[in-house]
Amino acid sequence: MVSRETKYLEELIAQGEHQQQDFKYKIQDPAKLAKSVSAFANTFGGRLLIGVRDDGKLSGVRDEEEIYMMRKAATECCHPASAISFDTYHVEGHSIVIATIPPSDCRPIFAVDESGHKIAYVRVADENIVASPVHLEMWKQDRASTVVMTYNDDETHLINTLRQHPDATLNRVVRFSGLSRFKVIKKLARFIRYNIAEIRLKDEQFVFGLTVS
Repeated sequence: MVSRETKYLEELIAQGEHQQQDFKYKIQDPAKLAKSVSAFANTFGGRLLIGVRDDGKLSGVRDEEEIYMMRKAATECCHPASAISFDTYHVEGHSIVIATIPPSDCRPIFAVDESGHKIAYVRVADENIVASPVHLEMWKQDRASTVVMTYNDDETHLINTLRQHPDATLNRVVRFSGLSRFKVIKKLARFIRYNIAEIRLKDEQFVFGLTVS
């Protein structure tokens, strides 16, 4: 008879890697793992199945060591520290650790690399992607309760630019609009927060367009 733990783990593995789930064969470098923690925390949260290969095969881990390394990735290698919780499952003679990272209430969560550089990531499909300046501005506005949506000539012009040049990168939006980069970043962030515009990944770059109503 298949145990409840085995069935649950099989169901998770069958989902494959996606926006809220990643497989890790083992943990060797907490600083590299911090990228996944940052990406999950800055997006919708997620879980890492540690001791599972990319093809879904179980490899197993030494649970205490992996939990120590994961906790280090979330606390010492992330700024500010990210919340994280752990569950260990024993299946077919293997120990599998599931690390769960909730979405952060204080985004951005930065991953700190070996040189001390802080970089924020977001999770897109099954990839960890460096956050754009617009993401950073969106999070800044989220923390400022006074940010409201206003319309003037610049907003109207930017909306027309997005309408005329859909799926434009940030640099192209700046060029086509003729507005300063500073203004475009702030206004795009506000548009996205109010569901007027959207940001998505295309050909490994973030692009912007008006929200389809």
